[in-house]
Amino acid sequence: MKENTKLLHGYQVLDEHTGAASIPIYQTSTFHNKQLYSDSQQYLYTRFSNPTIDALEDGFRTLENAKYAISFSSGMAAISNVIMLLKTKDHLIVPREVYGGTCQFVTKILYRYQIDVSFVDMADLNEVRNAIRSNTKMIYLETPSNPLLKVTDIRGLVAIAKEHNLITVADNTFMTTLAQEPLELGVDIVVESVTKFINGHSDVVAGLVATNNEFYYNELKLFQKNFGGILGVEDAWLIMRGMKTMGIRMAHAVSNAQAMAEYLQAHPKIKKVYYPGLKSHPNHAIHQSQAKNGGAVLSFELATKEELLDFTSKVRIPILAVSLGGVESILSHPATMSHACLSPEERAEQGVVDGLLRLSCGIENIEDLIDDFEQALGN
Repeated sequence: MKENTKLLHGYQVLDEHTGAASIPIYQTSTFHNKQLYSDSQQYLYTRFSNPTIDALEDGFRTLENAKYAISFSSGMAAISNVIMLLKTKDHLIVPREVYGGTCQFVTKILYRYQIDVSFVDMADLNEVRNAIRSNTKMIYLETPSNPLLKVTDIRGLVAIAKEHNLITVADNTFMTTLAQEPLELGVDIVVESVTKFINGHSDVVAGLVATNNEFYYNELKLFQKNFGGILGVEDAWLIMRGMKTMGIRMAHAVSNAQAMAEYLQAHPKIKKVYYPGLKSHPNHAIHQSQAKNGGAVLSFELATKEELLDFTSKVRIPILAVSLGGVESILSHPATMSHACLSPEERAEQGVVDGLLRLSCGIENIEDLIDDFEQALGN
């Protein structure tokens, strides 16, 4: 099946009991036991499993081209559960510009378990290689990174990890598997914030983990059940609805992002544009070798705080908000939003300056987006 057909028909989309064209919301915490001492009872308690959640996870497996997929109550629940595969005295390598929530988890919580963390520039594979220690167990990557869209050579990093028998984890939220397939490129585990492009309507908080490794899957199912980071059934139903249009949504959003990046790059008031779909991006060739397009997210930099405040007060179409991946364009200010948990020094080290804005392109007409930016920039 091709992309859009698969998203509509490639997994459990009909209710097996009634034939309903939409999987019902099984709004129940518990299930009647037909017989005691029986192994045939499929459902016992919704924290363990639920028909609505099972249908969604079937969809996730199809979407991610994975043997196994698990849903979580948020992207951070997915990320933190995966990182907890590590044990005391282990060492983790993450990108220097890792997502702020992940950064906070690995710096504020992992030390309690005596797990060491190294931050490296993952665009430089030599720096990754040099960071590996005898107790290194996992390399965690984001490509493109948030918010500067830095690119990691996935194949090259996987090769390094295999030399040292390390687990590789990729946060693929920005690209989704429709544009970039880390599992196919050799990564062990993929995490995504389903809140973003997969659901696509800014009305659900959720996460997923996908893998082809049965051991990791069983461990993560144990974590999901016992840490209790399960997804609600109403949210699961909304995500399944959103997934059906994901292909056409993403195609339009990516087209908008490419056009916006080219427009902003040529604008005299824009200091710099970060987007791997531009040929000027330092790792454009690497990105194009492992992804189908540049994605729907870009960042750009204004010269001064005054220009930033003037622009954000005048722009009308994008909402100014935390998050990304909605059908509406979303403009974010990383310094006060996604990376607010970092100190000013940490943000400066990562390049998250006050004049930086991140744009997640929605599905508006591109002419309207460009006209809106033109008036907001004062030209």
